[in-house]
Amino acid sequence: MSTRTLIAPAVLAKRKGKAVYWTVFALVVGGFSLVFLGPLYWLVSSGFKDTQEVIQTPPTLAPHSFTPENYSRAWDVMDLSTLLFNTLYYAFGALAFQLVLDVAAAYSLSKLRPVLGKAILGMMLATLMIPATVLVVPQYLTVLDVPIVERNLLNSPWAIWLPSVTNAFNIFLLKRFFDSIPQELLDAASMDGAGPMRTLRSIVLPISRPILGVVSIFAVVGVWKDFLWPMLTLPDPAKQTLNVGIYSLSNGVPVNVLIAALTIASIPTLLIFLIFQRNIMSGLTAGGLKG
Repeated sequence: MSTRTLIAPAVLAKRKGKAVYWTVFALVVGGFSLVFLGPLYWLVSSGFKDTQEVIQTPPTLAPHSFTPENYSRAWDVMDLSTLLFNTLYYAFGALAFQLVLDVAAAYSLSKLRPVLGKAILGMMLATLMIPATVLVVPQYLTVLDVPIVERNLLNSPWAIWLPSVTNAFNIFLLKRFFDSIPQELLDAASMDGAGPMRTLRSIVLPISRPILGVVSIFAVVGVWKDFLWPMLTLPDPAKQTLNVGIYSLSNGVPVNVLIAALTIASIPTLLIFLIFQRNIMSGLTAGGLKG
């Protein structure tokens, strides 16, 4: 059975058809690369320019006045070491809570099959249709005075960690992967005397590393790139995240130093993507087929 393509194999075999194909292919790939990598190149290169060159019109393609000390100034002036530590602390705390609670929720919905499990999953997925900005006010009022315990969580890491746990998308991804695990494996473990927790720990989690890696990346990046919620719940400058801290300290800072700080703030997430991009794709497609 032959594979259907946009260009017939007979046309592609000719010299003219092959030339047209590769020309169009190069233009499309080059155009998309320019759209996606252009802003990133401008961000990095502008950090090496002086103030006058950054704001001049038209902008220069490459820095004429190469000033790499902008990055060291940004690190010292904006206290990026403290902001970076705060962000890592919040991100990996949220990761720990998501791995424990979201995995437990997905495993119970997939394999333990509780009463009204489908209805619970449907209500979880329905929350994905609600814009995040709509939930800002009720979430803020909740962390301002937590029901039952009556505690104010502002300026505490719990204000970041607790809302991040309720991630319906991650629970859905985990459930889809757990659904693809053959039931025979779990039945064999049950016949050997393993309970649900032992089965989860010894069988399900070891073969779920791809999707756990994807959920981990989403959890860390989600906290790292968030701006509005940390700005509302962490007004103390000593406890702010990287994005909020850079915004708060931007007044009076030269624009080239500010751009250098933004470049530094972008590096960790870019490295995470470049290192784990294969894991992201394999994890997202791992639960697509059963067997």
